[in-house]
Formats: sequence, C-alpha cells, structure tokens
Amino acid sequence: MTARLLVLVSGSGTNLQALLDACADPSYGAEVVAVGADRDGIQALTRAEQAGVPTFVHRVDDFPSRAEWDAAVTGEVSSYRPDVVVLAGFMKLLGSSYLPALGARTVNTHPALSPSFPGMHGPRDALEYGVRVTGCTLFVIDDGVDTGPIVDQRAVRVEDDDTVETLHERIKSAERSMLVEAVGRMAREGFRIEGRRVRFGG
Repeated sequence: MTARLLVLVSGSGTNLQALLDACADPSYGAEVVAVGADRDGIQALTRAEQAGVPTFVHRVDDFPSRAEWDAAVTGEVSSYRPDVVVLAGFMKLLGSSYLPALGARTVNTHPALSPSFPGMHGPRDALEYGVRVTGCTLFVIDDGVDTGPIVDQRAVRVEDDDTVETLHERIKSAERSMLVEAVGRMAREGFRIEGRRVRFGG
C-alpha cells in the first residue's frame, strides 16, 4: 500500500521537490497527498501546484492566538490522513494540539549532528566551535527544539576554507539525500518509536 505523505513548508521547497521527484517512482512507496504552508506566495507552493498536489496556507497572523493557529493546522493536516508528515523547511514550532495528535508521525531535519548545535544556526555554531565533522539529523518531533528521537544522521566534513554558506550548502545536499532515503523506508517498512530509538518496521 502506498504511504500518504504530507509536507509542511515555509520557503523555496527544495526538500519538497526531492520528495516529489522520489514519489514519481512507484517503487518509492509513497505519494505526497498535500502541502501546507505558513506563508503565501512561496516557491514551495508553486512546486506543489505544478505537481498537481493540493495545498493549504494557515498564517499565524490570521488567527486570534497561536493556540488557535496550532489547532487549525492540526485539523487540516489530520483531514488528509497522513502516514508521515515531513517538515521541509517549516519555520514554525507545532504545539499542544498538534503534538498529541500527529507528533509521533512527524519528522523534521536539523543542519547539525544532534544533540550538538540545536536551534536556528547549526552550521554557523559548528564552524565557530571548530568541529571537524558536522552534518544533518532527521528526527521525530517532540516539544523541544531539535530534541526528538533520531531517525537518521549523515556526517559532513568541515573543510579549512569553509564559510557558513559553503558548509551549509553541503549539509543541505546531504540532508536531501538522507530525507528521501529515510522517508522512503518509513513509507515502505513502517516505523515505531521505542524510547529514544526510532526503529524501521511495523
């Protein structure tokens, strides 16, 4: 059976595009059933529309409170009955409505090797610290910042002449490959969470 993916986005949608491209192959075992965003007029929504995928937008400013926004996102995402939700550059934290309902099937990426360098500036923080190896992490979300159970990680070597920009570009390349491979396995094999460990298979 083909797994149902829903992707939440905030920007250009390069990770979304990688998933759309992968889903075009029936052997991948998944299809993107909807794409949601917290902003209008972004390239990621255009990518989804060009692929014929339904889209929706919920802007925080359109709701009386953050909690009501969270509840609206939860309801909309749930209506598509996703097996896996992918946060692909989605720049909002999901909260008290979303996490109990969908958190255990929602994954996000972080441009560092968790638990090191959490937050918005993983590549910069790794470079400033002087590590020789950093990378990217795919994890199941929880109520912390980049703290959830880890699905997969990829290492990226830090070169002597790296800038934050050059390092981040190589991390993003590794991230796309990791995301496509791991989400495909989650779709085809299923997955479960045992404590801090994410295990493939039903």
